[in-house]
Amino acid sequence: MSTIESLQAVELLDSRGNPTVETTVRLRSGVEGSFLVPSGASVGAEEALELRDSDSPRYLGKGVQGVVRNIEQTISPVLCDLKEVDQEVLDQTLIELDGTERKTHLGANATLSVSGAFARAQANEQRIPLYQHLANWSNTADIRMPVPMMNVLNGGAHANNNIDVQEFMLVPVGMSDIASAVRCGAEIFQRLKELLSDDGHSTAVGDEGGFAPNLDSDRAALDFLIEAIERAGYQPGPDVVLALDCAATEFFESNSYVLKGQKKTLSGEQFIAYLQSLVRDYPIKSIEDGLAENDWTSWKSLTEKLGDDVQLVGDDIFVTNTKFLQRGIENGVANAILVKLNQIGTLTETLDVMRLAWSVGYNTVVSHRSGDTEDSFIADLAVGTGAGQIKTGSMSRSERISKYNQLLRMEAQVGHMKYCGLEEILIHRERDHTCGASSA
Repeated sequence: MSTIESLQAVELLDSRGNPTVETTVRLRSGVEGSFLVPSGASVGAEEALELRDSDSPRYLGKGVQGVVRNIEQTISPVLCDLKEVDQEVLDQTLIELDGTERKTHLGANATLSVSGAFARAQANEQRIPLYQHLANWSNTADIRMPVPMMNVLNGGAHANNNIDVQEFMLVPVGMSDIASAVRCGAEIFQRLKELLSDDGHSTAVGDEGGFAPNLDSDRAALDFLIEAIERAGYQPGPDVVLALDCAATEFFESNSYVLKGQKKTLSGEQFIAYLQSLVRDYPIKSIEDGLAENDWTSWKSLTEKLGDDVQLVGDDIFVTNTKFLQRGIENGVANAILVKLNQIGTLTETLDVMRLAWSVGYNTVVSHRSGDTEDSFIADLAVGTGAGQIKTGSMSRSERISKYNQLLRMEAQVGHMKYCGLEEILIHRERDHTCGASSA
């Protein structure tokens, strides 16, 4: 338990040059902790609300001065009046202060910045690493390095090109530790750059640091990845598998999947058949948002047809919310969930979602946002909760690299941590948190 002395909020910028908020929590003991909030571009309809100053010309209506005022004038007096507070008490107080289901009063960017900053302050007060504090708080003995999902080719809402699928990812499942996994991804990324350049394509990068070339098809993108893996000296499948984030809601129109880049319009079943063909022809072991967030019937069909062999990750359909995840569980939809802190707005609610997922054998993938920051909090969250997987972008742009660097620091400081590799994307297993017991 701690006592909060003050909260200070400031309007800063994210990786797209848009305003975001950072809060610093100062405890009575004199220690501080800060958290800088990310922002998404491909946003689920049921996500907690990110408040903006839409009625102001500042930053083209994207300022967050109102959020800063909410933190300093509404949240701060209440929290500073509490004699003792822990993470659950703080988060519940934030939830009650807001009083709405989607944080529409204070804003999820306000509540999350305070929630995350308090966690950092508590870790600093105890003089322990953030990941260890998060492990203690979540009662997790399973501290381990996550398998990274590296978005090296961008399309959809994350790039200005004609590729419909939003993300093509490398997943280095055959490595023995995070250092080897990061090296593997970095080497393949550089080989991919060479291949694209040699073929006359742009090597400019998109929002998440991946290349954003104009290619003829999804298969062309996958072919480039396979060749880059091989040219870097690795084997597709045993060493590196592939993952997709279709972000299918973005091209779902009038109950059809409109692939403008390929000039095709497909029904739900036809798009499922298309994904099945890609899985058959390439070592794809994970598909995120393979169908639109409101197309529950097709999602169930996709899970029935691919769920035994492929990790099917719900992002927009679950929005890090226990209510929607529970609906998915009851309806046999997906077998994994993407975990984004700002989709729900507090650490306690985030952990509730993760625990629900684990209780039924769903995998968890801790994730960044496309408009991210240099804050590396999610790296500690993935390790401290034993989440198993992390999705934090490509091998370029400092807001992405900051998370990889934090993982590398943790592994170097602690010594070897279990890196489970392909085990982490195997489906339909009970989660007992024994795969990666730390030797630390």
